[in-house]
Amino acid sequence: MSPTFDPKKDLVELKGKVIIVTGANRQSGLGYSTVKHLVREGAKVYIAARNEQQSLESIEKLKEDLRLGPGSDGQVHFLKLDLGDPRNVKKVAEDFMAKESRLDVLVNNAAMVMAPFEKTSDGISKVVVTNLISPFVFTQTLLPLLTKTAQEEDSDVRIINVSSITHYIVPSIKKLETVEDLNQEFHGRPVAKFFRYAHTKLLIIIWARALHKHLNSLSSITPGASRITVMSLNPGNVDTFSNRWPLPWLWRPLVRILMTAPNVDVGVYPMVFAAAGKTIHEDREKYTGAYISEKRDVVDPSSNARSDKLAEELWILLQKIMKDMAL
Repeated sequence: MSPTFDPKKDLVELKGKVIIVTGANRQSGLGYSTVKHLVREGAKVYIAARNEQQSLESIEKLKEDLRLGPGSDGQVHFLKLDLGDPRNVKKVAEDFMAKESRLDVLVNNAAMVMAPFEKTSDGISKVVVTNLISPFVFTQTLLPLLTKTAQEEDSDVRIINVSSITHYIVPSIKKLETVEDLNQEFHGRPVAKFFRYAHTKLLIIIWARALHKHLNSLSSITPGASRITVMSLNPGNVDTFSNRWPLPWLWRPLVRILMTAPNVDVGVYPMVFAAAGKTIHEDREKYTGAYISEKRDVVDPSSNARSDKLAEELWILLQKIMKDMAL
């Protein structure tokens, strides 16, 4: 790990690059601050989120803070995306590909955190749909554009799944062969909602591992596929939530004692590093398929996340779910 990281010095050239960051609409969130750093350095970034009004307000705030005008290199746009509906997700991705000729970076950041256990009409847990199935559908649908961009000389195309250190607490997984293997309710466990969230954060690391392997297998038939850098990461300990708790004035000082980053703009350095860090471009082999810590190191995720067996099973299952949904 570099002892310091400065987004103003340590990012690749972003002018002309197109980036999507999902779930970046909330001004106190990780996605928003990530977008801010990327746009500041000249990228064209899409905030992909469900809440249009909140997103547009965030975009206006970014334009004001960064002094973005019609002639600015950096741009920020809204892309309406509801991860609760995989069918809508596919259409949004298709519409995006119809209007944009490139996509350099996709940051799968949006997630449902604490929610009751409910199933969709497809029989899949809503938190699994939002945090895994829909991001998978979105990414798979965008792969032709990502691959096309990766064919360019000196390309630097990246797919980043924002996970969490919480994935380490998930109990050992025996298999991922059926939808019910995904629909873990964790009934009877204290804070079951938290375990369900952590479970999905584990699943997207496993998926990233499987996607990396899949893209490498396409190298002989799809030029550019193996040049896409796939990563998952722990964004670090940042307080983006205490303001939404009851009595935030009481909890905020206690929560922030446990946080390692002084503020969100610094706390998102691992995400900004993954999205555009020069170090990754210079040593792609080290980072592709890797799990990155909040210190921007390549580290081992949990034993579940490192399982080739689970990665293969999940990949097959996700393909089947897409087929069953006629996607």
